[in-house]
Amino acid sequence: MEEKVLIIEDEEKLARFIELELEHEGYRVDKAADGRDGLAMAERGDYDLLLLDVMLPGMSGMELLRRLRRTKQTPVIMVTARDAVMDKVTGLDMGADDYITKPFEIEELLARIRAALRKRAVAATAGEGLLTSGRLSLDPARHIVRYGEEEIALTSREFDLLQALMENRSLVLRREQLLSKVWGYDYMGETNVVDVYIRYLRAKIDEKFDVKFIHTVRGVGYVFRDAET
Repeated sequence: MEEKVLIIEDEEKLARFIELELEHEGYRVDKAADGRDGLAMAERGDYDLLLLDVMLPGMSGMELLRRLRRTKQTPVIMVTARDAVMDKVTGLDMGADDYITKPFEIEELLARIRAALRKRAVAATAGEGLLTSGRLSLDPARHIVRYGEEEIALTSREFDLLQALMENRSLVLRREQLLSKVWGYDYMGETNVVDVYIRYLRAKIDEKFDVKFIHTVRGVGYVFRDAET
């Protein structure tokens, strides 16, 4: 079955170039040149991947992504003309799967598309199964976290951090280990970013539902334990 890609890009020549290259590779392609139109198409259509420009008329790529993540977990590769760290960090934290900076070689873009689609396929078929602890559940394939029947809205980074903790239940993970698992081995920022995201998770889960899953091991790191009932 052909995989469907939606290109949301207002540079007509670039969008057409990418469209032709993707069609040559066997993808089905739709295009949108406006943020609002792109969001409507992304929500309405059954796309396997979105190529999303950051700077768009009508609605920015960041706002589009934020709204899309309320209802869909379609893989998104952000396209930006600015090689700015904050653009990348913001996009990834809001749920983007990858980013690429203009100008780029088409071979690199194709490789990133293949990687994103491969990751999605693996998540759907690897049989990782539901991660549960009491009333808390995390579904890796569907990218959904629930406490009881209530869905918890997490950013992509928060989700990955919680998954790493739950997969290593009862094991103390150092900040450096969590950085490697969640942010990648080549992350060059401060290790306190882990503490920041731990606070986010605690606010959304432990504090909200009056439970205690995430424990601090002073001077070492963090550990996920089943909450006492």
